[in-house]
Amino acid sequence: MISVSILIPAFNEEKTILQILEKVKAVKFDGVDMEVIVIDDGSQDKTVELLEANPKLYQTLIKMPANGGKGAAVKAGIAAASGDYILFQDADLEYDPADYRRLFSPALEYQADVIMGSRFIAPACMRVSYFWHKVGNCLITFIFNILHNTAFTDIYSCYLMYRRDLVDPNNLKTLGWEQQAEILSTAVQNGKVFYEVPINYHGRTYEDGKKIRAHHTIPVVWTMFRMRIFG
Repeated sequence: MISVSILIPAFNEEKTILQILEKVKAVKFDGVDMEVIVIDDGSQDKTVELLEANPKLYQTLIKMPANGGKGAAVKAGIAAASGDYILFQDADLEYDPADYRRLFSPALEYQADVIMGSRFIAPACMRVSYFWHKVGNCLITFIFNILHNTAFTDIYSCYLMYRRDLVDPNNLKTLGWEQQAEILSTAVQNGKVFYEVPINYHGRTYEDGKKIRAHHTIPVVWTMFRMRIFG
């Protein structure tokens, strides 16, 4: 039996927040106890109102006093988590909680320390997206693998699951897009058993609200080098 804390940061996600929570609640997997923590990052739409009206869809709701960015919301969520593992879930519908079963299996069967969901190892379904996004993802994954002697294929998938005791949120220094690189670097340096599993992906366009841009790769790469050299 393992417990998994699922962290769902949300900012102005009134259109999808209940849908994603219903999908998460529908997941049932023998041997896994799920704790759902939603962190509202100062939303200015009806996200909080919808969450407060549907408390059965989660265990914990954290309301940030102001919009501090996804990184601040993630730190608050990790600090509140009690599960053996942490698993990240975006509040939009790009990633499908039905894939949790693939992420949970290596933890139960092989006592994995880190499980990464990959969009690039034979997913059953993946929306065709931006070419340069894939190039950028492949580049930062390549650099990460060189630095850590690993063989991941997709380090910037949302679905990162790791043993909670591998990463102390009080030691996290980043709050931007580079935070995932810091968390994964720390988990890999402190862990021993790593797995990757295929996941489906239904990527949003910029018109749909996608936010990541090419310049975000610069702090990501710097963070990977900083973590490897200075720890």
